[in-house]
Amino acid sequence: MIRVLVADDQPLVRAGIVASIGAQPDLEVVAEAGNGVDAVRETARHSPDVVLMDIRMPQLDGIDATREILELRGGTRVLVLTTFDADEYMFGALRAGASGFLVKDASVDELAAAIRAVHRGDAVLAPSTTGRLLALMLPAMPDPRQRAAAEAALTGRELEIVRLVASGLGNAEVARAVHLAEATVKTHIGHVLTKLALRDRVQIAIWAYRNGLAPDQ
Repeated sequence: MIRVLVADDQPLVRAGIVASIGAQPDLEVVAEAGNGVDAVRETARHSPDVVLMDIRMPQLDGIDATREILELRGGTRVLVLTTFDADEYMFGALRAGASGFLVKDASVDELAAAIRAVHRGDAVLAPSTTGRLLALMLPAMPDPRQRAAAEAALTGRELEIVRLVASGLGNAEVARAVHLAEATVKTHIGHVLTKLALRDRVQIAIWAYRNGLAPDQ
């Protein structure tokens, strides 16, 4: 069972999210919060697996609350859920350590799938934000020496998997592309995260673009 905390300052919206999650057989809401301060406190009290975090909340906004939660409990994943589909919120959430960014017009099935994805260590971006994220990464062409140093940090197989992750493939798709078991791919991704001191797949993709290692660079 995946244990979820829902943080949203609008009671009716929060109640709808709680009801949607509660209808899923493998998801359980263990706490609710109406502001960022409560979200941090309830995380410390209940140790949820995933926090659904609104951006604009009183006392402490969702970005600062995300940062505090991850400093307090690194094993918790934060999925930002907001009506504000804007670059400043997306980048603020990702910089704070959020594992996903989803707008509130997502369907119940999309929300449940996103919770499961961040819980297993994947990252989730709303489709409307993915293109903008990559478009902003592409113009930053790295120094060739930076690319050489980046390549030296990883094995050939790890570099191959990094490029596939940066192209948007999931673990199963990467496994098929390189003819490996999915569990082996997850092991390689874990090694990449450890070697590069990264948190999740979104950061792998950003690292690949910054270092000129993405498939289309």
